[in-house]
Amino acid sequence: MPHAHAHELFFVRAGLDRESVTRTVADALTGADDGELFLEYRQSESIVLDDRQIKSASFDTTQGFGLRSVVGEAQGYAHGSELSEEAIRRGGETVKAVRLGHSGVMAAGPTGTNASLYTDLNPLSLVPFAEKVKLLEEIDAYARGRESRVKQVSASLLGSWQAVFILRSDGSHAADIRPMVRLNVNVVLGDGDRMETGGHGVGGRVTYDGVMPTHSWHHCVDEALRQASVNLDSIPAPAGEMPVVLGPGWPGVMLHEAVGHGLEGDFNRKDTSAFAGRIGERVASPGVTVVDDGSIPDRRGSITIDDEGTPSSRTVLIEDGILKGYLQDRLNARLSGARVTGNGRRQSYAHPPLPRMTNTFMLAGDKEPGEIIRSVKKGLYAVNFAGGQVDITSGKFVFSASEAYLIEDGRIGPAVKGATLIGNGPDALTKVSMIGTDLLLDPGIGTCGKDGQGVPVGVGQPTLRMDGLTVGGTAV
Repeated sequence: MPHAHAHELFFVRAGLDRESVTRTVADALTGADDGELFLEYRQSESIVLDDRQIKSASFDTTQGFGLRSVVGEAQGYAHGSELSEEAIRRGGETVKAVRLGHSGVMAAGPTGTNASLYTDLNPLSLVPFAEKVKLLEEIDAYARGRESRVKQVSASLLGSWQAVFILRSDGSHAADIRPMVRLNVNVVLGDGDRMETGGHGVGGRVTYDGVMPTHSWHHCVDEALRQASVNLDSIPAPAGEMPVVLGPGWPGVMLHEAVGHGLEGDFNRKDTSAFAGRIGERVASPGVTVVDDGSIPDRRGSITIDDEGTPSSRTVLIEDGILKGYLQDRLNARLSGARVTGNGRRQSYAHPPLPRMTNTFMLAGDKEPGEIIRSVKKGLYAVNFAGGQVDITSGKFVFSASEAYLIEDGRIGPAVKGATLIGNGPDALTKVSMIGTDLLLDPGIGTCGKDGQGVPVGVGQPTLRMDGLTVGGTAV
């Protein structure tokens, strides 16, 4: 079905002649080592309610092409929003410049797939605009009815429908239709002079039916209110080195940032990652297994094929603490002599592909979550993170906890505010001492940035105990 949709969009609606376009691509890529024509059509919408009023509503349609020629590690890239044979031909003249007399042999294209990981229905057209607005108004009313301390409610509904068609110089092709929806709820609670926020969201490669049922948005509101209420009662976080227990699910964003980026193929080929050249070495505690899996149905980070046409796969990065491999696009895999893993991703037709994560998570262990908490005499329990940053070369990271608690004598104590986790990605994995049985993936809200490109991703992990992490706090 994706092939039929894509053919209709690009070769019928846009009036392109497929044979003629293939000849243009073949001419542009003669003598190159690799390359492709990437065609994209995307519809997207965003509706935001803030304090009982629709603050913004937008609908956008974009389309375009990206033509890439790869010679060694150099890339010639041309893109445009005009879908015409003449525009693609002009792009072809541009990318020829990268060859400079080089005479390579075009790499074989990806193996095809008949997999279908998500619906090809367009979420935007299935639900009337008025119903979407009504949902956001109901969210606002429900939140205010549940909690008298509400000072502000913000809710947003976002959706997109993307069609891609990837054409190679020999006429082989791959296509995909990718839906995406997301519902976000944020609240501000006030108590005297103090105000605190809480938020929650859900989403995935589904239609709005996946986020609009009452139980779904009720859960989002209830969770946002719970977080804000917890933070209203929080005390300043302590500072120092201590055991840290990470909750399941979204805290996997720390794994994504502190470790995942360092396992992407380009950083390792260029020897700029802290993990470069370490395949086969122990980089984590025994029991730590990290995978990247873009083939999980309906997940936000999943892709049936990547943006080079390679089918998505499950890639074991770290197994029982031993580094097994990296995430590869076609360019870096070819130059490294490694296997392509289906992780060549791009934000849009205007961007060349890069090795990127899909759904990256740590597998479950054998400890019950309660046992992990009870094992800590004094430490920190971090349940949610607001954000963080990492230096790929050194692996150093800093993360801010948006919901965290003290652990005192094996019990969860008071909530704390202002806790940050500071450490080094490769080193942090060696400090994992207990791994829970409760593997959980995030609710479908992640977006990853790299080289100015954002793509949807998923994260996850079970409850973890990490010993000797540095916690930055505000308590004196």
